[in-house]
Amino acid sequence: MTEKKVKYNSSAIQKRLIPTYIFLTICSLISVFPLFWMITAATNQTVDVSRGKIWFGSYAVENFLNLLHSTNLWTSFGNSCLYATVQTLLCIFICSLAGYGFELYHDKGKDILFAVLLMAMMIPGVATMIPLFTMMSKLHFLNTVWGFVLPAISTPFMIMMFRQNSRNFPVDIMEAARIDGLSELMIFFRMYMPVMKSTYAAAAVITFMNAWNAYLWPRVVMTDNRAQTMPMLIANLAGGYTIDYGMLMMGVLFCSLPTMFIFFVLQKQFTEGITGAVK
Repeated sequence: MTEKKVKYNSSAIQKRLIPTYIFLTICSLISVFPLFWMITAATNQTVDVSRGKIWFGSYAVENFLNLLHSTNLWTSFGNSCLYATVQTLLCIFICSLAGYGFELYHDKGKDILFAVLLMAMMIPGVATMIPLFTMMSKLHFLNTVWGFVLPAISTPFMIMMFRQNSRNFPVDIMEAARIDGLSELMIFFRMYMPVMKSTYAAAAVITFMNAWNAYLWPRVVMTDNRAQTMPMLIANLAGGYTIDYGMLMMGVLFCSLPTMFIFFVLQKQFTEGITGAVK
């Protein structure tokens, strides 16, 4: 009787969950549809895209060749890779060092400074763009990787993220390392960084995506076409009198591949880092 009752309850629960599954399936399809349409549009001609064709065509190679011949694709792609990589490495190092110091060596003065940093998150980026451009111009950093990277190598959000996750860092390890004679910097490099690798992965994904997709600041600081990034190239494709939508969507797809690759490779570590997991 007990087994029959358990089976009946399990079957009843599954039947009640059917509407939930249907709703979630519909939401998933709606969420995935723009990505699917982007991929299919990249394989069609402009006429087919304008007519709303949502299935694969046979013009993918032609669209890619047109994109290659009409733009400085590899130059822009290389610039984006360089800028995003340098910004990611510098940002996660500096922000992790700051978060480490704020949490594990905190006092009232650091708490006040951290509150000021959080208040800085309320200031819109547009308000600081003119002063930043003036600084970059006087430092002769226009059209350089440093002009792109320096304003974003330390962000309040990343510092807050590392500080919050540092609360799960076992302090006993630090005390044991000090007894063994390690310096504070060696504790950071040899103890803290390996333990917080999930947080580093999550921060790397967020920072890389933000750097790769950045448009407004590069548009301001990169005045030379040879220094343009992939989002700037895509914007130029969409700004003409006649738009080749097949080539445009091929450019959008090509621009999206690195961020999708980074996310799928670090997906597990990203989830653990966001939830504050420490290993």
